[in-house]
Amino acid sequence: MNETPVLRSLAGGEWLDGRAAPDLNPARPAEAVAEVRLADAAGAERAVQAARAAFPAWRATPAPARGEVLRRAADLLEARAAEVGREFAREEGKTLGEAVGETRRAVGILRYFAGQTLEPDGETYPSASPLTLLYARREPVGVVLAITPWNFPIAIPAWKIAPALAYGNTVVWKPAELTPLTSVRLLEALREAGLPDGVLNLVLGRGADVGDALTGHPEVDAVTFTGSNSVGRAIQRRVVERGAKVQLEMGGKNPAVVLADADLDLATQQVARGAFLSAGQKCTATSRVVVDRSIMEPFAERLAEVARSWKLGDPLDPETQVGPVVSGAAMESILGYLERGHAEGGRFLAGGGRAERLGDGYFVEPTVVAGLDAASTLVREEIFGPVAALLPADGFEDALAQANDTVYGLSASLFTRDLGAALRFAQEVRAGVVKINQESAGLELHVPFGGMKESSSGSREQGKVAREFFTQWKTVYLDRPPRA
Repeated sequence: MNETPVLRSLAGGEWLDGRAAPDLNPARPAEAVAEVRLADAAGAERAVQAARAAFPAWRATPAPARGEVLRRAADLLEARAAEVGREFAREEGKTLGEAVGETRRAVGILRYFAGQTLEPDGETYPSASPLTLLYARREPVGVVLAITPWNFPIAIPAWKIAPALAYGNTVVWKPAELTPLTSVRLLEALREAGLPDGVLNLVLGRGADVGDALTGHPEVDAVTFTGSNSVGRAIQRRVVERGAKVQLEMGGKNPAVVLADADLDLATQQVARGAFLSAGQKCTATSRVVVDRSIMEPFAERLAEVARSWKLGDPLDPETQVGPVVSGAAMESILGYLERGHAEGGRFLAGGGRAERLGDGYFVEPTVVAGLDAASTLVREEIFGPVAALLPADGFEDALAQANDTVYGLSASLFTRDLGAALRFAQEVRAGVVKINQESAGLELHVPFGGMKESSSGSREQGKVAREFFTQWKTVYLDRPPRA
């Protein structure tokens, strides 16, 4: 039997000790996937200082050489994708297929940003002076703090850390407390690929213990964060106050609009994927389903049947389609929302509670609920679980208005055969990601990602736009000296 891994933080190439805590399997909470030695504020300080010390040499490393490190890390991670994905599924609860798929997505992200190190990093401009060479180039920001969530514990870190490193920054990485093992596996691939000590530092600690020490540190030049709105806005206030850059990606209450002319079989499968895969634990998950009143009954029947028929169970079972939610606290939060839905008069067409038959694991049934008012808690607040609330609409205008009736603006999807309706929706819905005849979740790695309104700080991640956050412009006026 394999020995339980012991996970530690890393600062400047040195592994740090700390208070022990278990890393539990959400499908079998009595089973520890790993043991974590939690960092404290002193460990966070060491990580930041190590990143600062390593910055001059990494900044001076030619960009193509930085890219080669990312490329080698991608090769290493690809070779281990099945093994890492299996650990990931045990640690976080995604199905094995989803976990391996996300690991391979991280491989693709590393390769993409390896390629970006060969792209132009500046521009030349005509000058009013015949003596002047006028050019501008992008330079790294400095020390970047990456704070990443548990729901995409390898893809989101990859799309923050890879561009930060590619463009010459050093990184302090604070991953979510619930997924330390997956985090360490990404770190290992980068270190084995030749990343110098101090360029990437890992802080495995509770937010209450290390958060302020990291976000308030004067040596941190930029913070990139994905997580809850309350934490994100608090970080934004703290970081902006001292003049550092900040990038936030936060919550969503994402609509899927199904018009009367939609292909119901397609819409049903795609809405189900958006609502129930990964147990609904995606910021881009479908949470509100706005359906033309004329087709509500047949659509609701189809979606409820899918919710009842998809296999809920052990994420390592290849037949499982929906795994557990990530923790007991997450499960209790979701069940609390479902209780409020019952109290608010919701009609539960499928699911509505915990899957007690599956033992002590944190399994929540895929749930379809109808009959709720637009002001209902289930309709307004982000649940982060496998819950789809059905809302009737009277035509396109009403559906669009309902789609926009939220403080969030991350993703939105529309199902229709009408090209004009599709183009209008894409133009008028207030969301950073718009999907037509696709689920609201699911992203390609080379295009901008981010939300509007309370879902974001207004910046974008992934693809070429990642350069905007992780670099800053320097403009140079170079006059040649007079001839002797």
